[in-house]
Amino acid sequence: MTAVLLDDSEEAQETDASPSFPEGEFGALIWAMVNDNAPRVFAVVQEYGEREDARVGAWGLAFPERAEVVSVEGTFRMGAQSPEGALRMFESPGVRARVVWVDKTGAVDRESAG
Repeated sequence: MTAVLLDDSEEAQETDASPSFPEGEFGALIWAMVNDNAPRVFAVVQEYGEREDARVGAWGLAFPERAEVVSVEGTFRMGAQSPEGALRMFESPGVRARVVWVDKTGAVDRESAG
């Protein structure tokens, strides 16, 4: 999603034109645009055995139509159609993977943590 704050027509390209917005208002518009369009952050958590141990195997960004995932070691990156689509790459016999969402304040979304 893209927000347009200024008309891109030739008339709007005049160099002597005064700013379209006061500085504080423009900053608030940019902040709102960034927050409205920010991807959701999630972790791929690997669970070992029957709740014996766990670790964060990767971090991801969920966009409306795709997800990008990077392993915590930085040695593996992938794109997937959804966050759940990346899980199989982090599973093996005895290791189950799950998506755990992080909310915008940085607190774990306990409902998705299971």
